[in-house]
Amino acid sequence: MDEQTGLQNFSLEGDQVALPKGAWAQSHRLNVRWRGKDLTALSQGAFRAYLFPVYTPAGFAVTSESPLDHPHHNSLWIGADHVNCYLPYASGALEEANYNFYVNDIFQGRAPGRILGVDVDAEELAADHLQLVQTLHWQGPVEWGAPERRTLAVETRTIDIRPGEVANLFDVRSQLRPAEWDLHIGPTRHAYYGLRMTEPLRVTSGATMVDSQGRTGAAAISGQISDWVDCSGTIAAGRQAGAALFPYASAQGFPWFVADWGTLTVNPMGRKGYPLKQGDVLDFAVRFIVHDGDAEEADIAGMWEAFDESGLASDVAMV
Repeated sequence: MDEQTGLQNFSLEGDQVALPKGAWAQSHRLNVRWRGKDLTALSQGAFRAYLFPVYTPAGFAVTSESPLDHPHHNSLWIGADHVNCYLPYASGALEEANYNFYVNDIFQGRAPGRILGVDVDAEELAADHLQLVQTLHWQGPVEWGAPERRTLAVETRTIDIRPGEVANLFDVRSQLRPAEWDLHIGPTRHAYYGLRMTEPLRVTSGATMVDSQGRTGAAAISGQISDWVDCSGTIAAGRQAGAALFPYASAQGFPWFVADWGTLTVNPMGRKGYPLKQGDVLDFAVRFIVHDGDAEEADIAGMWEAFDESGLASDVAMV
């Protein structure tokens, strides 16, 4: 990734890693800072692009990049299993090819693809507002007949970053379009927006997970519909920190899946699938709030009220 120029208050800098001559790093990271303070990084792994690390205003990193129990849970990420592509093999005839863009291994017979960032543009919209627009290719695995991988879909991922005193806001909008062939995604429990908390901020480590209805813990929240979910706890030296998920209108009204071991998921595909024909776009958006203090101290409920009343929650709709 090339460093971006022309930014006044924000900076984007690639990691400088000394490698032997001729060596090439498969993974990359583009660090995002605001007035010298770390906010996050655009990270590219072997299987997907994601945001990691993700920092609170006080500088605490709240997410886990690749936990041992679920190495495909990459901090703040997007992915989907049950991605079906309709490939022509003869005049007027189609075959269904099945892929997963969620697990790093073959899962239930579906080979893993990769979500590869191929371009990123940065624009400073205000002194405290950076907009990043990524182009990503959803590529199938190396396979017979496609030794260079098939690009099945092209995603435009718009990330709006707004640093604050109590919380840093990350709005992530994903617009996914089929490439050359029609697709069908889901239904699947493994999609779409994921947040994986770092170990100290898991309920199993003493953290508190709460939703907008006051329910606490995975058993009470999973399968229910609520405005938001927050997970917070003691991060270090007695300090509190956490993160919350606010779905935009396009991703509201779906049951939550959360787990006490640190996962929060906004999944519009849990109970239904989405056909994607040429010219269609799958359009979802969420807001990640990465905050200091617990949910009450950060006033997550007040943030939701401002978010909803501002009209932003209805700005993005699925086409």
